[in-house]
Amino acid sequence: MTGHDHGHDHRRAGDTGHSGDSGHGGHAGHSHGVAADADRRWLAIALGLIGGFMAVEVVIGVLAQSLALVSDAAHMLTDAVSIVLALIAMRLAARPARGGFTYGLKRAEILSAQANGLTLLLLAVWLAYEAVRRLIDPPPVAGGLVLITALAGIVVNVAAAWCISKANRTSLVVEGAYQHILNDLFAFIGTAVAGLIVLTTGFRQADSIASLVVVVLMVKAGYGLVRESGRILLEAAPANTDPDAVGDRLVGHPPVTEVHDLHIWTITSGQAALSAHVLVEPAGDCHAVRRDLERLLEKEYGITHTTLQVDHVQEALLSVGRAGEDGQGPDPHCAGAHGPVHREGPHDH
Repeated sequence: MTGHDHGHDHRRAGDTGHSGDSGHGGHAGHSHGVAADADRRWLAIALGLIGGFMAVEVVIGVLAQSLALVSDAAHMLTDAVSIVLALIAMRLAARPARGGFTYGLKRAEILSAQANGLTLLLLAVWLAYEAVRRLIDPPPVAGGLVLITALAGIVVNVAAAWCISKANRTSLVVEGAYQHILNDLFAFIGTAVAGLIVLTTGFRQADSIASLVVVVLMVKAGYGLVRESGRILLEAAPANTDPDAVGDRLVGHPPVTEVHDLHIWTITSGQAALSAHVLVEPAGDCHAVRRDLERLLEKEYGITHTTLQVDHVQEALLSVGRAGEDGQGPDPHCAGAHGPVHREGPHDH
């Protein structure tokens, strides 16, 4: 009998749990990513606050000769860009899958998150250079103007952070914008302290030191975004999911005898997918096994987008340790399995 006769499931990853006979009918209405209208409104308000204050801060920073204020403005620019990218990504991700884009454009937010992270890192390099240069030869800084502007920036960032906190932060690009604004808030606090020091003691290097604090925050946020978006673009398993543990858990479910070609990846933020080739005992019910494994994956790992190919194992394979050993030739189901083969008992990972 062929895999098609044994419950070979041809639905693409993402369809499981949405059809009437899958046993997951209760998930037909579950949502992924960001909710459209409400989230766009909150993000647009935050964008208006940040964009307006950023323009004012650049002018004041130049007049006051404060690199700390210019650094904060540059950080706010990346905040504004991240929000714009989030709004664009929301619209792209909402488009239905068609043509060659079988997942739609859901990865648009991941690309925007990576672009935002790279921008942060590049700006950090430039600001670090300027900060070190000014540490060596500090220009005169208007401490009072820096202090007043930084205090105003704290208020604006608190308001913007509150707006974005009302949006759906399961989206990587929305969460990235939120974290950037929080970092900017801490940076403004540091700038306010620097302005107070310059105003009361005349220690002009405090402005450059505050800029270096902003640089550290930008590098931390930029690296985090590049790392997380890079994992998704490279089809890595979600950070909190161990594929080997998942494979061992699946093969421990009777009458499963083997699991191979196990792949777990993230389509977009909060939307993991899994595919695997599952072999069951000759007397096992492939359709029942598939439904049971789908429920297990949903309950224990939160994975609802699955594609499971379920076949009966051939009698000869039951007595063979590993496909291809003892001169038996390759597994007739898969000429070359990708990744480890999971069986009951000790096995390589």
